[in-house]
Amino acid sequence: MKTITARLRQPKTFVYLFIILLLGWGGYRLWFAPKTVSYSLATVQRGTLTQIVSVTGNTAPVHQVDLAFQAGGTVAVVNADVGSTVQAGTVIAGLDTRDLQAQRAQAQANVDAQVAKLKSLQAGSRPEDIAAARASLNKAEQDLANMYANVSATLLDGFAKSNDAVRNQISPFFNNAEGANPQLTFSVNDSQVLNNIQAQRVQASAELNAWQIELAALSASSPTSTLEAALQSGSTHLTAIANLLTTAGQALIAQTSLTPSTLATYKTDIANALTEVNSATTGVNGAAQSIASQKLTVAGLQADLNKLVSGPTADDIAAQQAQVEQVQAAEQAIDVSIAKASIVAPVSGTVTRMDAKVGEIASPGAALVSIISNQGLEVDANIAEADIGKVAVGDPATMTLDAFQGQTFDGKVTYIDPGETVIEGVPTYKTTFMFDLTPDAKPGMTANIDITTATHDNVLYVPQRAVQSDADGHRTVQVYHGNNQPLETRAVTVGIRDTNGNIEITSGLNEGDQIVQSSL
Repeated sequence: MKTITARLRQPKTFVYLFIILLLGWGGYRLWFAPKTVSYSLATVQRGTLTQIVSVTGNTAPVHQVDLAFQAGGTVAVVNADVGSTVQAGTVIAGLDTRDLQAQRAQAQANVDAQVAKLKSLQAGSRPEDIAAARASLNKAEQDLANMYANVSATLLDGFAKSNDAVRNQISPFFNNAEGANPQLTFSVNDSQVLNNIQAQRVQASAELNAWQIELAALSASSPTSTLEAALQSGSTHLTAIANLLTTAGQALIAQTSLTPSTLATYKTDIANALTEVNSATTGVNGAAQSIASQKLTVAGLQADLNKLVSGPTADDIAAQQAQVEQVQAAEQAIDVSIAKASIVAPVSGTVTRMDAKVGEIASPGAALVSIISNQGLEVDANIAEADIGKVAVGDPATMTLDAFQGQTFDGKVTYIDPGETVIEGVPTYKTTFMFDLTPDAKPGMTANIDITTATHDNVLYVPQRAVQSDADGHRTVQVYHGNNQPLETRAVTVGIRDTNGNIEITSGLNEGDQIVQSSL
């Protein structure tokens, strides 16, 4: 006992006891004593929130246009140089339009003619017009009658030439030419040609005999239908005879027994025969074609006379009106082409580029002229897709220019491009602003813009960092009810945010509520 008491009186022993007591007290505080947490709190306030989107842009002319000829051609006139001031509507440069002007004069003449015809229809038929139309019809009918009267002579001439070609010009080619089995007077090395020419010679005799019988029954007074049929039949006869002459020429190529002089004579005979038959064919076919064409002419003149006698119908006038509109449209098309041959200033301003030179060939669509309007400057900025939904045309904005420190300019959003512009992989939207700028401002200056996209008065708001979001987008805050009181997790809905880090609370909190921003 004495030993223990002695040890307790030693200084080291007191130190050890103190350490043990301190550790015991700390363990108690750590494991058993009540815990307290400090919070950084914020009070729900009421006031005005203003949402602002900040962007950077550049000043630009309200109108800056690059101009080109819409049509190609030779530059004939240039009316401005770089630095020239031009008014809207001024022709700055033009192409050579002499050909187009000539076309327009012709088009105008067509318009005048068709308009005159329309007025004539609308006025009705005049007796002198009817008389003239009847005279034209009578002449055309007489011309047609003369053509029919000449049919017999044309066919007789065709028969005579064909008969001479077969029975005289190439008669030395055959023995027993008019018999049922004519024979070539010379040898050929092509059996097919031999068979063809002998068969075609028999057919040629049959064609000529039949044609002669047809002609014997034909006269100038025969019905027109008979005369037309005779022309068709004559053309058929001529085709058969032409086939014989063609095969005869092939036989001369394939001959193996003729002397050179005889061969030359036979070739001349064939040439003469073909000339006769071709002439006959031209006469017969020409007569048929002339009659067909003249019949159409007579029918057309008869229809014109009928219209004059009965007077124009509403459909006639409407059709002529359509014709007038058609030629007027053609004239307008030429006017458009002439207009495309000029570069016209769309705005008043200053020429900043002039590449058109008299005598050079201009390509359509190639920009040659640039104009900056004198209507002042606007500001263009690209707004990222994260912010563009907040911005609307008409939103007020303020701006500062790096070149004019200390000055603030007021303006508004005037246009938002509906198509995106991708910049470094990020979709942005070109937005245009109008500001009341200093007269010293120049195109291309850097502009720092704050857009007021929304202002809400008399609303509740809290620091944005106090509002938590879960994966589903639900918003909550921790409501503080005092020391040693548990925190309340409360759902809220939010509105706009301002540039000071505050966010609008539209439901879930009351003015004066205290919420947790963070734990300390």
